Amino acid sequence: MKSAYELAMSRLEKSAPTVSLTEAQKLAISEVDSEINAKIAEKKIFLEGQMATATPEEKEEIRRQLVSELARLEEKRELKKEKIRSGKS
Repeated sequence: MKSAYELAMSRLEKSAPTVSLTEAQKLAISEVDSEINAKIAEKKIFLEGQMATATPEEKEEIRRQLVSELARLEEKRELKKEKIRSGKS
């Protein structure tokens, strides 16, 4: 007799089967992660440097800009990864 967890996992596997990635796809996804992480770090360093000399109003605008840039980069990361996973590289 299967546990509730095993039944749920079985149903999930039927509705969304696990996709096996090739080594090339894994490498490409890793490269995307490295690239986006570097861009995020670069953007944070740049904007934090600007915050050091900014007025309180400017700091709030810089924070909004940082949040917006981080969201854009994360979206770009996921789009690139999905493209690799689907084989449309």
